[in-house]
Amino acid sequence: MRILLGLTYYRPHVSGLTIYVERLARALVMRGHTVTVLTSQYDRGLPRREKLHGVRVVRVPVAARVSKGVLMPTIGQVASKLVAAHDALSLHLPQLDASGIALRGRLLRKPTVLTYHSDLTLPASPLSGVVNRVVDASNHVAARLCDVLCAYTEDFARHSRLLSAYLSKVRYILPPVEMPMVEPAAAAAWAARHGLDSGTPVIGVAGRLAADKGIEFLLEAMPAVLAVHPRLKVIHAGPVEDVIGEERYRQRLAPILQRFADCYTFLGTLEPDKMAHFFSNCDVHVLPSINSTETFGLVQIEAALCGTPTVASALPGVRVPTQMTGMGLTVPPRNADALAAGMLKVLANPEQFQRPRDPIATQFSPQVTAERYENLFEELKAW
Repeated sequence: MRILLGLTYYRPHVSGLTIYVERLARALVMRGHTVTVLTSQYDRGLPRREKLHGVRVVRVPVAARVSKGVLMPTIGQVASKLVAAHDALSLHLPQLDASGIALRGRLLRKPTVLTYHSDLTLPASPLSGVVNRVVDASNHVAARLCDVLCAYTEDFARHSRLLSAYLSKVRYILPPVEMPMVEPAAAAAWAARHGLDSGTPVIGVAGRLAADKGIEFLLEAMPAVLAVHPRLKVIHAGPVEDVIGEERYRQRLAPILQRFADCYTFLGTLEPDKMAHFFSNCDVHVLPSINSTETFGLVQIEAALCGTPTVASALPGVRVPTQMTGMGLTVPPRNADALAAGMLKVLANPEQFQRPRDPIATQFSPQVTAERYENLFEELKAW
């Protein structure tokens, strides 16, 4: 089957959505399908055409940018050719152009599946409000035109401002998550290189330095945790500089982060094998997200596969991974006291939050996710 995947940002951009689509695309290729990704050339240094891990990537030039959004005047022309040349469409929202691509799928009778990853919430500004309304309107058009909508969990779908209006069309597919095994000696060597002493409690943060991640609440919770664990270290893996649309947030946090410079370390973006070393050296992973741009948190499963429990915000969808795995707990969002209490509980009772790895790895295998999409496309072709 020839499958076209559409999304705004693809690799080398780092986000949960791009990682999801990359894993899905590679798994579909491994299952014998021809896969093309239609995305933006958000960085002019990126090639317009390339092949990554067997996946053909087509990038459309960006004429202008509005916060995290991009305007691509030629995407309609490119999409028309690609939709006609493929057997099935998998669109990943939020994406302003999804409605136009879904329309082409409807007109050409191509099975079209729309996966809704999160609501779009831009940094507050007069223009952002307009953009949010435009994107929401486009999303509703795409939802009506597609054959099926996909969500990770029913918990998120029932609370989503988009999916809740189309529940009869929603299917649930767990996200693809993979994490290599780490030898203890390799994990210890990684810890030594990063100055992590044996016996020092380590809190891990995995994600972009972005306003929706709620890092300020982790910083507010730090004094209470340091009072119990004065040698505590925080290691943060993910992009910090040049995060699209987040410069103002980074500047706002800079003086607060400076106060914790002795115990808070940014590691930058890590490759998957290094992320396994990262999680393996954390005693607890923290996901203090604050809104519906976070709808599951793939990093919670990645951490669990490395034996590390998570303390996460009890947001719709985000509260599901710890319920499924038993590896961690959730606390009210935007509540530094509750976050501190959650971290202290996990640090004090680590054995309470340990579970076998294999059942988790099987449930979230990219091959399982790809098979479910494959079966869905075959079902839609038979309609």
